[in-house]
Amino acid sequence: MLQSSRAPRTGIAPLLVCLVLTLGCARQPARDGDRPFEILVAADAETLDPRYVSDSVGMRVTRLIHAGLVRLDPDTLSPVPYVALRWEWMNALTLRVELRGDVRFHSGAPLRSRDVVATLQAFASPQIASRHARVVEAIAEAREDGDGAVVIRLARPHATLLTDLELPILRADEAIALATPDSPLDGLGPYRIARVSRGDILLSPADGAALPRPAHAVAVRTVHDENARALRLEAGRADVAMNVISPTLLPALAGEPGIFIRARPGANLTYLVVNEVRAQRARLTDAPSESGSALGDATVRRAISMAIDRALLCSTLFDGRAHPASGLIAPANWAHADTPPLPFDPAQARTLLERPDAGRLHWTLLTSTERLRGDVARVIAQELGDVGVAIDVIPLEIATMIARLNAGDFDLATLQLPEMTEPNVLRNFLHGSFVPPSGANRGRVHDDELDSLLDEGDRTAGAEERRRVYARVEARERDQMHLLPLWYEDQVVVTSLRARAFVPSAEGRWLAIAAIP
Repeated sequence: MLQSSRAPRTGIAPLLVCLVLTLGCARQPARDGDRPFEILVAADAETLDPRYVSDSVGMRVTRLIHAGLVRLDPDTLSPVPYVALRWEWMNALTLRVELRGDVRFHSGAPLRSRDVVATLQAFASPQIASRHARVVEAIAEAREDGDGAVVIRLARPHATLLTDLELPILRADEAIALATPDSPLDGLGPYRIARVSRGDILLSPADGAALPRPAHAVAVRTVHDENARALRLEAGRADVAMNVISPTLLPALAGEPGIFIRARPGANLTYLVVNEVRAQRARLTDAPSESGSALGDATVRRAISMAIDRALLCSTLFDGRAHPASGLIAPANWAHADTPPLPFDPAQARTLLERPDAGRLHWTLLTSTERLRGDVARVIAQELGDVGVAIDVIPLEIATMIARLNAGDFDLATLQLPEMTEPNVLRNFLHGSFVPPSGANRGRVHDDELDSLLDEGDRTAGAEERRRVYARVEARERDQMHLLPLWYEDQVVVTSLRARAFVPSAEGRWLAIAAIP
């Protein structure tokens, strides 16, 4: 098993040698001056409309263009004022937010309370059909209190309102308008959209926004091939590459002049989602397959977890830049609870999966087309094969993969929850009322006890009380394994000399680039 699990690394060594030689030939003098900071990404943003954005690239770009009442502290992820000046709880269900008077939209229009009210109404509107409607579902009313303040009244106790108010504020007339891809929405963030084309987004510094005017423009460039991203960095043509250079290629860049590599613990979770219902296959074949129906058994899911050697994968494929997960909530999040490591016990897994009166279990495992994720999926498939499960690894482009997940057309899939900003986000992935299209409960989890705990976490006030609730959520999940935690990945960023001060926030956003001189 050890030799086989490391197999993906053996093919990397020649690649690194070739890459280093190529890099030496490709080096060009860095061209700084007024050149925009170039951020490399592996996939295009799906949309730049903050009402509909859900992919990680789109989310990070829109948070440079737009600003919310609050933003999240880059280290603690606690809400801090952004376009809000201050706030005050008038009672347990009513929050009054006073707005800054010095903030203007990119168009020059001043921020007014009506913009905030219209934005909150738009996110909740069935006509707009925002993908983030659930974030504002607890708000019963938002009303203007003069031009410079808003009063928000909750329909029920809701502990995460302040964090939810990180939603971008839109201009009132645009907030309620239908999506128009060719006409970007007015923003309050430090950058405005200068140009958008396939594979290329140019953002220019904005005046009068929520942060001081940045010193440089930003270009977000999509480069699908990992070697090409490394070459672009080494040649001095790119400045920031966050989590898009695999650990096996980092040594080829580490010794290059003008290249800096930094890492910080991330508030993220890589996990295995399990389809417990097999709804799509049941519809296609009139009955779920026997193998598929086995995934509804918690004992089977625990056996899958026991078959995966998290520590080995973290130390090899991730070169120590990931850490085995003991639960769903990462250590970078305030609600993390220290618990024993999840066991690696292939012998026990094989025993739990023995089926003397049935054939061999046979499942599909969806993964992305990114090379590292494909290597991870193939090692997991081998480890499950060692305990008696046949696995077909299916690499897919992210849009196709999400479509299949939402339709229930899968058995297992490796995914990442990239922004664990608040433990309440687990409600969207595990609560029975959040099955697609209503949310991201793609495993079709229906667990009354878990639903009750997640609802309690949503309405409970006070950090210590909420920490205790989420400890019970973790205990329930450890027993039932609806989502199988794999590891927490570091935020690893490769930068140029001039961008060496860039440090991503714990959830991986890029706002720090606006402060680089």
